[in-house]
Amino acid sequence: MLEDASQISSAEAAEAPTQHTLIDTQASVRAEAAQEPDDVHTGPVTKETQIIAIYGKGGIGKSFTLANLSYMMAQQGKKTLLIGCDPKSDTTSLLFGGHSTPTIIETSSKKKAAGEEVEVGDVCFKRDGVYAMELGGPEVGRGCGGRGIIHGFETLEKLGFHDWDFDYVLLDFLGDVVCGGFGLPIARDMCQKVIVVGSNDLQSLYVANNVCSAVEYFRKLGGNVGVAGMVINKDDGTGEAAAFAESVQIPVLASIPADEDIRRKSANYDIIGKPGGEWGPLFEELGLNVAEAPPQHPTPLSHEQLLDLFKGKESENGYELEPATYADMCGVNYVEKPSLEVVYDEV
Repeated sequence: MLEDASQISSAEAAEAPTQHTLIDTQASVRAEAAQEPDDVHTGPVTKETQIIAIYGKGGIGKSFTLANLSYMMAQQGKKTLLIGCDPKSDTTSLLFGGHSTPTIIETSSKKKAAGEEVEVGDVCFKRDGVYAMELGGPEVGRGCGGRGIIHGFETLEKLGFHDWDFDYVLLDFLGDVVCGGFGLPIARDMCQKVIVVGSNDLQSLYVANNVCSAVEYFRKLGGNVGVAGMVINKDDGTGEAAAFAESVQIPVLASIPADEDIRRKSANYDIIGKPGGEWGPLFEELGLNVAEAPPQHPTPLSHEQLLDLFKGKESENGYELEPATYADMCGVNYVEKPSLEVVYDEV
């Protein structure tokens, strides 16, 4: 009897490790997501570096803006470090002519498996005075992107981040993701100010408004981060982004036009923010504005106020919501049933 019970089919034997692996993976992902980030550095500041976090909707042009901005700031004599904090890891692609760089998370994992330590030269690269690196992120479905950001900054601290000698550190953050890792610079005062990148469309301004709301939320809790302003990218002249900036009381630092030359050169991984070039003056002004703009207290809009920016003069502003009924939901199957509620007469 015991001998029969111990016999299992080859199919079951092959399936068992797969089930165990799945259970282990699920447990690992849950444990990773539940981890609290380490406390941020609280020791003495050895260099007065201005750390600026740039937020915006995915695809709005943050990476394009930052690659050209960081290049121009370096040409203006500012020692600049650009850190991509987007799991897509595309911040540095334009800067390095379409070449991807090894990410901190990927490199850290490989080095750890080999029993080696990560060196600065493994993850940080330079071009014409700009230093740049990518934090990276987990593969789809295999980890928490926010936790990846936290892990990346922990690795930077081990590499001596707080002792590095830079004038400006620009952090490229995805604004549509609202979990803790992506809000780390705001929540923990890791930067002095925030810049939002948006366009004349509702979704990018919705993200910009969310970032302003997060800044104000953490200021009420004792935080010190403010919003320095907004960069309008792909500006087609319709004015919604400028109206948004005015409404939340932040300045427009630059308006980058929706121009075919810019689109074509960006797609070809060409830096257009070069002194003496056609678009050089635009990025020269942006570089100065980013450096000098003080952090502001934004006044975030309600959702209705945000929608109002896009309502035309002929829109149905007077429309009132009409509640649905149970009969609407059931359709032809609706049968009115008598109420079983007992109503007592007043004595």
